[in-house]
Parts: sequence; C-alpha cells; structure tokens
Amino acid sequence: MTVDSLAPAAGRAPVTVKVWLCPNEDLPHDMAAVLAGHWLDEHEREIAARFLFERDRRQYLVAHALVRRALSVEVGLPEAELVIWRSAHGRPFLQLPAEGLPRGGQEVDFNLSHAHGYNLLGMVRSRRIGVDVERLDRSEQALNTIVRTFTPQEQRWVAAAPRGRPRDRRVLRLWTLKEAYSKARGLGLGLAFDTFSFTLADDSGVRAFHGPEDDRDGHWRFVELEPVPEILAAVAVEADPSQDPVLHLHHGFPWGRAVPRSVMLPAPVGGPG
Repeated sequence: MTVDSLAPAAGRAPVTVKVWLCPNEDLPHDMAAVLAGHWLDEHEREIAARFLFERDRRQYLVAHALVRRALSVEVGLPEAELVIWRSAHGRPFLQLPAEGLPRGGQEVDFNLSHAHGYNLLGMVRSRRIGVDVERLDRSEQALNTIVRTFTPQEQRWVAAAPRGRPRDRRVLRLWTLKEAYSKARGLGLGLAFDTFSFTLADDSGVRAFHGPEDDRDGHWRFVELEPVPEILAAVAVEADPSQDPVLHLHHGFPWGRAVPRSVMLPAPVGGPG
C-alpha cells in the first residue's frame, strides 16, 4: 500500500497506530550497547549475552532499545523504569504503574519484529496489535517451507504467480499478515497458520479474512507496507468499526520529532463466517 497523507472522517476522533521502522544502522553499535546497559532489564541482558554472533546481539540490542525509547516517549516514563512482563507464549506487555501513566490514557499494546538488519515496532492504545517485517531475499527452500503452512486456497493463489519475485512476494505477503495476526492474538507460532486464511488483492490489500474458530466474531484491520524497497511489513490491529484509525509510520530510531507519514487503515475484515 502506498503511504499517503489522509485525514480521518469528520466528527470521529482517530485511533492512532504508531509504527517505527528502524534499521540497525540508525543506532551505532557502541551507542546501542551503552543504552542497553542503562535501559534493559536483567532478563533482556541475559538474553543478549547468550548470542553467539555479534550481528545477532546487535539486532537484539537495537530492537529492545527501540521498544523502550518509543514506550518512554509514549507514556512519559524513563526507559529504565518501564516494567515489561511476558506471557506464557513469550509476548511482551507493559505493566502499568499502580498510580497510572504520567501522560494518562489506558493501556498501551506494542509488538516487535525484526529481520536481518531491520526492526519494526507497532504501538496502539486500548487495542491489540501485531506486526511483522520480512526481507524479500529469502531462499527458495525457506519460501517452500513457508508455503506448506498455508491453507490449500492460499497455496493455489501463490502457485498462480510466475516463479521468482512475483511468487516470492505473494508468499511473504501472506506470511507477514499471518505472523502479524497471530502475534496480535498473543499466540505467535502456537497458532497453526492453516486454521485461518486471507484473500488478497493481486497488488496490495486484504479483501477477506477468515479467522480461526476461536475468533469468529473478531474484526481486524490489516495494512501491508513496503516502507523501503525489498522490505515487506504487515500490521494487524483489533478493530472497532465505529472508529477510523490512522497509522503513523516513523523511520529511524525515535530521537527527534520528525513528522511521520500517515495512512488511514482499511475497513475491518473478519467476523462471523
């Protein structure tokens, strides 16, 4: 989807979905290590210390520094004072202070994804959100493995595309959407990807969504993005049909106040069916 500046419908207060795409290069290695030493909790530091390869450790440090910085800006608490807990499936959540958030508002949901040098963070108030980012330069073997997780109808849609980039793009469009939805549900790979399905437009956009049996009444908004060439991203946001969410796409580490690009999210899909 092309990201353009759009205004919400008149008379409705928009729900703002904030998304950051941050390449590792936007936070120098030494700076990432310093910030991690000050901001990350004991659990995060223990995980960072386990990586065998420095590139993987750097990815982790940049991603988690991004989370804490963006949350700090959103809620008004210092990065090191944010308490993040994790569900049984490993999904992180922000623990609200007993006295409430300094900047008010209800709970904040966030979700993180990263892929070989790129980090994607999504954040929204009073909704559930999931995000995923993938590079198009995946191996054919990896893509074939991914396709086997799809529904038969989705597999046929992938097979109808010419081999090469057109087919690869179809595979990863479906994969990022499925990852984003599953992560928004807090289930990750614990949700079998052949238990729910997407019908996609050939270029971009979700035409229909058929959720798993435990989410028949769920309504979701899905947006596909290609924020930079060869990088595909998807965002899934729990929907309230009465509100018009606006997605703000930020590029880079959130130090300053650069103006983000904005897009209205598509109409909700899903529900009984």
